Amino acid sequence: QVQLVESGGGLVQAGGSLRLSCAASGRTFRNIALGWFRQAPGKAREFVAAISWTSIKYYADSVKGRSTISRDNAENTVYLQMNSLKPEDTAVYYCAARNGVGSREVYEYDYWGQGTQVTVSS
Repeated sequence: QVQLVESGGGLVQAGGSLRLSCAASGRTFRNIALGWFRQAPGKAREFVAAISWTSIKYYADSVKGRSTISRDNAENTVYLQMNSLKPEDTAVYYCAARNGVGSREVYEYDYWGQGTQVTVSS
């Protein structure tokens, strides 16, 4: 089992920045890929970014160039730095974990956090 706890969400003006954190516990971090997803009201959960154990990174086109995913394996934590935020980035952001390589698919992740709200005002 892996427990995930997100933090760092909040209210920010368009053009601003936020850094989301996700602390993992419960088992070894080795060979675990971590992802960030988001879900806006009335919409399906969508991929944002993912990072493998060896720090291979994947980004959705919607955030590429504005966001950076990173991980600290010593601290069992993954981060999502988001810059130049837009109102359409408003959503609940979820951290997720899976064994093996990173993935863009919701269904391939086994463990999920409770989510953290990000609201971007125009």
